[in-house]
Amino acid sequence: MTRIHPTAIIDPKAHIGSNADIGAYCIVGADAVLGDNVTLKSHVVVDGRTQVGDNCIIYPFASIGSAPQDLKFKGEPSTVTVGSNTTIREYVTINPGTESGGMLTSVGDHCLLMIGVHIAHDCRVGDHVIMANNATLAGHVQVGNHAVIGGMTAIHQFVRIGDHAMIGGMSGVDSDVLPFATVMGERARLAGINLVGLKRRGFARADIHLLRHAFQHLFAADGVMQDKVAALRANPDMATAPVIQQLLAFLSTEKSRAYCQPGNKQWLDSDSA
Repeated sequence: MTRIHPTAIIDPKAHIGSNADIGAYCIVGADAVLGDNVTLKSHVVVDGRTQVGDNCIIYPFASIGSAPQDLKFKGEPSTVTVGSNTTIREYVTINPGTESGGMLTSVGDHCLLMIGVHIAHDCRVGDHVIMANNATLAGHVQVGNHAVIGGMTAIHQFVRIGDHAMIGGMSGVDSDVLPFATVMGERARLAGINLVGLKRRGFARADIHLLRHAFQHLFAADGVMQDKVAALRANPDMATAPVIQQLLAFLSTEKSRAYCQPGNKQWLDSDSA
């Protein structure tokens, strides 16, 4: 049974799924689509062409689907999509896409967006992503599955964050972050592979060793990254492993930013896992 508080304002054209629970003073616009079992706690705004998946919970003062903070935006009918089982905490803002970015901003399934997170226009956020308090994505950022972004971290526009990457809190990320990597710092530097995250998610020790050796190959010595990637792809002992294939796919994708480089290369000399 759907429950709607009498103070909530729901446009008659909005689609509200079954068993939704819409709290006091929420506003849901005409083009919004809320899935089944969605909860809007109170004072939530869901505006524009916004689709919220099943079993999502959105906390007070979140604003989803309002016009992007982009001077090029002229009211085009762009979209926000939020996957299922995602939790959006207080004061989160998610803006729709723009014509130059594919008209879509998307957040995947099973994500946790903590207090004050901002996801700007044309971002693509994968599944099982955690963004801690006040983390910010500028426009056109891509975040891979199972990535963790620490609190008060700012990600520069067009940056890519790979799957299973970990961004330390209070970092400024202006370069691409490889899958499985850990980066941190005011201008984020590569600090190793995300060893804790990989162990928690059940990655085999052999895969962790392969990733460590791949990162050593890519960053321990000087040289042209393109040549190092080609050599890694040509190594039959490594290139056939799924984790290395995932890394190579990221490295082979067209990009507009540099890669985060090591700040201290001491970790590259260690084989501990």
